[in-house]
Parts: sequence; structure tokens; C-alpha cells
Amino acid sequence: MINTKRLVSQFKTMVEFDSETYHERELADYLTVELKELGFEIWEDDAGIQLKERITGYGSQAPTGNLYGLLKGNTETPSILLSAHMDTVRPGIGKRAVQDENGVITSEGDTILGADDLSGVAAILEAVRVIKEENIPHPDIEVLFPVAEENYGKGSQLIDYSKIQSKLAYVFDLSGEIGLAATAAPTLISFEIRIQGKNAHAGFCPELGINAIEIGAHAISQLKQGWVDEVTTVNIGKISGGKQTNIVPDECIVLGEIRSLKDDQAIKELNKLKEIFEQTAASYEGSIEFLYEKQIEAYEIGEEEEVVRRFRKASEGLGFNTVTQYTLGGSDNNHFVRNGIRGIVVACGMNEVHTTKEYTTVDQLEKSASLALSLITS
Repeated sequence: MINTKRLVSQFKTMVEFDSETYHERELADYLTVELKELGFEIWEDDAGIQLKERITGYGSQAPTGNLYGLLKGNTETPSILLSAHMDTVRPGIGKRAVQDENGVITSEGDTILGADDLSGVAAILEAVRVIKEENIPHPDIEVLFPVAEENYGKGSQLIDYSKIQSKLAYVFDLSGEIGLAATAAPTLISFEIRIQGKNAHAGFCPELGINAIEIGAHAISQLKQGWVDEVTTVNIGKISGGKQTNIVPDECIVLGEIRSLKDDQAIKELNKLKEIFEQTAASYEGSIEFLYEKQIEAYEIGEEEEVVRRFRKASEGLGFNTVTQYTLGGSDNNHFVRNGIRGIVVACGMNEVHTTKEYTTVDQLEKSASLALSLITS
């Protein structure tokens, strides 16, 4: 029942909106019109206003909040929440969708495509449109299109979850073949270590200085990076420091992250890392300032839970190869689960995301919309 031509056309239309993180206004306005035409009750929260106050790089653009819609149902089945985020990564200005003779859709090569996550948005809209056209019985349908997902789900952190009635959610935001779903995702902690040493002339009296970069290097050499156990990774991603080559550097800044499918393991590694830097700095008579933020928190949804069983029924009923697995990437679903909504993340036709080689296909878009329709009506 999916109208493939209409689905692909709407996807291409949405691609042309410039919707990099914190620049979602035009897309949100477009989606508001679309949802109202489908009969949804709409509200946009104040997440954009809050983010503009908190985020240094938000800029002067009009703030955009998370977009919520409710379509009242006509069955006794409990309501269902479908979600896909509005923002894209960079470079996402001036996107254009190009389709080849095999149905592969890419950008023109100088930007990302935006299938992450417009393929998910398109699938949800098409599924609801079919339900309306065919008068298919359905429960209450809630849709949620968050902002700023690409920045650790900053938009969905600010949702008023008391307004959401659904206890089950399907987040269309995963790479892979349609039929794949992620049922577990990690805690992600970002950290910044500011190492303080003492400057001195590097030629005349280096012995009077305390080299902050050397402290950082010594501390990092004691760390195990990459996989530190079966479910946890540690990474030092950026180092900066020093003023001139003839001055012993009195400051070094080290940035990195920790990911783990076990929240307690992430905290354990964070404390271990902090101790190593503190002890190393003290041995040089330097000091550190240790800053960190838990961006998302790990969750695991059991195979026997209703949200997974419903997904398997819908996916297998369409003949898809149905697979569940964990992911070490975060999504809005981390915040959904933390707020009592049992959700999983489903593949929706995005490939080579966060690169200018990103692509989707007509077939994947059609299958994703079919899955959304089946999830609603299962």
C-alpha cells in the first residue's frame, strides 16, 4: 500500500531543507504543516529556546523545539510512539538528492545526503498517510521529531515526558538492512582534562618550568585505549597546549570519551583515568582540572519485552530478515528509555552516514515505510 513515488518525492523535498543541528526551523515548519494536514494535534516545546541559552555555538537563527504530534486512534490498542530526528550533521547546507537508474539516492557529492534521519521521517509520514487514505484501524499514534540529536540528543534531553502517553517507541535512526534493530546502547561520557604546569624559557632555564604537555603524554602512556573490556572503549581524541616553541608549556588540554554498554563500567573507567592524571600531575608538581559530562546513559531492552516482540511480528510478517543487536552509538532512544519509555532503534535506509558518500535506496525507503505501517497496525 506504500505509494513509493510519493514517498521518494517527499524524502527528496525534505533533503533540500538546510537542517544542520540548531538550524532545524524550516524543516520543523514544513513538518508542522504536513502533520496538521494528516490530522495530528501538534505542539512544539521550548527546547530550542533553552538550547540557545545554553549552547555557545547556537548562533542567531530562530530557535526550534522538539516537534510532537498526536493522532487519535479508533482501537483499544495502546498508543505507539514513532520518532526520527530533524537535524543533520555537517556539511549539510545546499543538499540535493540525486537518484540513479538503480534507485540509489545520493547527494551531489559535496554534502551529506541527510538520510540520517530524513529517511526515518519520510517513512513515518508515509505510513500515517496510508493509514488515513485506507481508513485502517489504528491506536493513538504519537510522533516525535526531536532537534539536536546529533549533539548527544540535546533536544530529547529537554522533552517534557509527562506529555507522552505511549510506553513503547520505535526510533527510526539506524544503519543497516531493514529488519535490523538495536536493543541496547551505551553510556557515553565526554571529558576534558586541563593540565596546569609552569612556564619557563626553554633555552635558558627549562629546569624552572613544569611541562604540562609532558604530564599529559606521560599520563596517556599509562592508559589502555580502544577496547578496555568486552563492552567498553576509551579514547583520547584531541590534545592541545603550549604557546611557543621556546617556552615550556604551562597548559595542556586533553579531550576524550568513554563508551560502555554497562553504565557502572563507564564510571569505573572514568575514575581510573582521573586518578592516573591526578597522580601523574602531582609527581611533576603540576595540577589538573577534570571536567566531564555523561551525555547519554546505557540501556538494554530484553528480547521478551513487548516492544521487541511487536517489532519481530511486524518485520517477519513483511518477510524481512529480522535481527536484533547492540550498538555503541547513542540516539534519542537513550533518553526515551531513561524516562520510562521502552524503545528500540530500527534501521530505516541510511548508509555511510556522516559522510559525503551517504546514500539510501528507493527499495529501502519503501521497506522502511512498510515497517512503520506494520508496527502501527500490528
